[in-house]
Amino acid sequence: MSRTEHFVSHSEPEPRIDLDDHADTAAAVVESMVREESGEWFVDIAVVLPDGVVRHTVNKYRSKRHADIAASWIQRGANRTIEGPLNG
Repeated sequence: MSRTEHFVSHSEPEPRIDLDDHADTAAAVVESMVREESGEWFVDIAVVLPDGVVRHTVNKYRSKRHADIAASWIQRGANRTIEGPLNG
């Protein structure tokens, strides 16, 4: 089962967290997500920190297959950097 999440983006901007304040903070969870918008596929990464969530668009792709592959690579790389046991 893929760890990617498919969703349609909302037009409202999400609150941002200043990453400079969290340079030494370990992430609790990192998730990669694939979303479709105007016929293009975007890969986002969401990082759960103790005081909020940071979401960033990594790149856009012309096909869902390429976006899914990129999201899985990002997820695997992120899982290597999180300390502690992995779920799943």
